[in-house]
Amino acid sequence: MQSHRTLRIEDDAPELRRVPTLPGIQARMVQTSRLRTRVLFSGSQTGTPIVFIHGNLSSATWWEETMQRLPASYYAIAPDLRGFGAADTNAFVDAQRGTRDWVEDILALVDALGISRFHVVGHSLGGNVVWGLLSACPERLISATLVATGSPFGFGGTKDTLGTPCFPDYAGSGAGLANSFLLQAIKAGDRGLSAFSPRTALRNFVFKPGFIAPREEDFISAMMTVHIGERALPGDKVPSPNFPGFSPGLYGAVNAISPKYVRFSLQDFMRIAPKPPILWIHGALDKVVSNRAASDAAVLGQAGLLPNYPGADIYPPQPMLDQIRAVLRLYEQNGGVVQEVLLDDCAHAPHIEQPILFDRYFHAHLRGEK
Repeated sequence: MQSHRTLRIEDDAPELRRVPTLPGIQARMVQTSRLRTRVLFSGSQTGTPIVFIHGNLSSATWWEETMQRLPASYYAIAPDLRGFGAADTNAFVDAQRGTRDWVEDILALVDALGISRFHVVGHSLGGNVVWGLLSACPERLISATLVATGSPFGFGGTKDTLGTPCFPDYAGSGAGLANSFLLQAIKAGDRGLSAFSPRTALRNFVFKPGFIAPREEDFISAMMTVHIGERALPGDKVPSPNFPGFSPGLYGAVNAISPKYVRFSLQDFMRIAPKPPILWIHGALDKVVSNRAASDAAVLGQAGLLPNYPGADIYPPQPMLDQIRAVLRLYEQNGGVVQEVLLDDCAHAPHIEQPILFDRYFHAHLRGEK
């Protein structure tokens, strides 16, 4: 590994023993100019670099099987994001910066590793970070892969394909959407099948019905390492006079992906140059990112689970898939190359639920093929 004055590597830190790794995956604690965190590596340093960015309530652990299956010509790098896993617990996400804390952390890591250009892959919230990287440094990205990505406009409180807010204060987005019962179960170390346990969330919410991941225990262990608190997960929230009674606060991952702070500019995004080729791969059974996402305040209001729902004319469910598709269509019309792959028998984790199909499209994308 290349040396760099802002890079310090620890091969035997206590944090590395919290979640086991698969054969061929090396876990190291890395200190860059911005963050000390756990980073997983596989493949030869002489290979083409790929940076894998995990989603919410998870860690780099969720990428290990995908990293294992890569051709030998690639060098895989998967960090625990700020706010998750073995990242420094004192390094908080400043939600007012949207995804920029994570974007700058990723760039600090690749800079410290001496990497100028790289493929990038983001799952769920990690996809939100990829949108940020595409906007901030398209010249450094060989390609981008969006795996069940969040909308480029963020999560919650918008009503059309332009990301127009339902209310000026972006009520219904941010930390108030977090499931407090699930976070309590994580803090309690609940590995059972109670109604709001991590295991139940994986089986009923993340993965397709009936699917049990081969590494379920390790994924649960990874969930147990998320940072919880008012400056971490779920973050803080602000009372609002608008439905559903809260708007985003200032800290934490869920607030950071509020449309209030993401501030995605469609016009600026269309002008980025060069335009890295984009693969968007997602599942038809996804409950997390959907035009009727299970945790959308409008969907919960329509189901009677949140009081005082004002109706779909005022507060419709966020059309997340329509937003993603509209942005990518415009990207393509403005000279970009885009491929959308929809997997029928799949929910929110295509790389885990449908690994053979996922690799077929993903590896071809890395090679520049369709």
